[in-house]
Amino acid sequence: MPSAHRALTLGLELLLALVVISLLAGQVLGQPVLLSYVETGSMEPTMRPGDGFVAVPLAVAGPIEEGDVVTFRAEEIQGGGLTTHRIVDETERGYVTRGDANPFTDQDGDEPPVKEAQIVAKALQVGGTVVVIPNLGTAVVAIQDVISGVQRWIAATLGTRSLLGPQGLTYLLLTASVLAYVLDLALGDDRSDRRERSRSRDHGVSTRLVMIGLALLVVSTATAAMVAPAGTQQFGVVSAEFDSEDPTVIRQGGSSTIAYGVPNTGLVPVHAYFESSDGVTVDPKYVHVGSRSEATVDLTLTAPPETGYYRYFVTEHRYLAVLPKPVINALYHVHPWLPIVVIDALLGGTMYLIGMALVGTGRVRSRSRDAPSTLRRLMNRLG
Repeated sequence: MPSAHRALTLGLELLLALVVISLLAGQVLGQPVLLSYVETGSMEPTMRPGDGFVAVPLAVAGPIEEGDVVTFRAEEIQGGGLTTHRIVDETERGYVTRGDANPFTDQDGDEPPVKEAQIVAKALQVGGTVVVIPNLGTAVVAIQDVISGVQRWIAATLGTRSLLGPQGLTYLLLTASVLAYVLDLALGDDRSDRRERSRSRDHGVSTRLVMIGLALLVVSTATAAMVAPAGTQQFGVVSAEFDSEDPTVIRQGGSSTIAYGVPNTGLVPVHAYFESSDGVTVDPKYVHVGSRSEATVDLTLTAPPETGYYRYFVTEHRYLAVLPKPVINALYHVHPWLPIVVIDALLGGTMYLIGMALVGTGRVRSRSRDAPSTLRRLMNRLG
């Protein structure tokens, strides 16, 4: 029974960590990662404000069909940004969407038909019904408010803005974890403490769980470094009856070429691959960008014979160069998300194994009331 209880506890802790990291990663990347939530009542009664749902990435969600609830990058709805609505029809120009509570479609307003390149996730449905997590968003917003307040106080106290936002939260969590372990290791090496730990090794927080948490932080940071700077870029092209100096206003049937920068502000070089919609040609479709440098690719935009306004899309996939190019290339051609999964597994697994080799197994013991606190031991040693 004790082993079953520990397994259940560990499973619940890992589930909680996965939920928190998924929501934080979604904030960093600007798109849902595994879990998301709605903020307005446009999807009532299916989902009320603050309700969450399982967001399946489009890359693994399968084909989009009428009746699916999708999250897409809107152009006009509430000033643009991520919107979660239902697909109600499909036309040659794109998908028609509508909130379940709305009497009219988004396209009856100012929103253009939704292209597949704009869709980032599809809500999980079982038997045609969306799997809803009640009040997930409400809880997340409340927690975010508390965390943001703590971050602002620490940032103001230390006089730095680098501790604000999701990246700053990662720095704080990593720093707190390392300091807590170093203090426990430095101040808890008395022989009496060792004997006490040997008698109470079954109590406290598992070091495996601590290392898993650190590995997940490394994975979330690496994923952000690969996904956040990449993504889909939209280009609005006007097919006109006249020539123009504007490269996006092109004489009908003609074309123009513009330079597209691929910056890398990180220390780790990256592999970048490009895909494009009809009407756009990317040359080259692959570039290697070194540490803190920038590469350039050429985008050739071609205007249709018919005059009008057209939307083109270019999608960049970016991967940390921790694997050789042939390996990344092979994984990419299987599926664009596969290199990210393999790189995350490599970095997270390496972090976990190194941590376990340095720390070892066992548990970080919780102090009893009779045991001297870390602060008391520190005062005694200083005295």
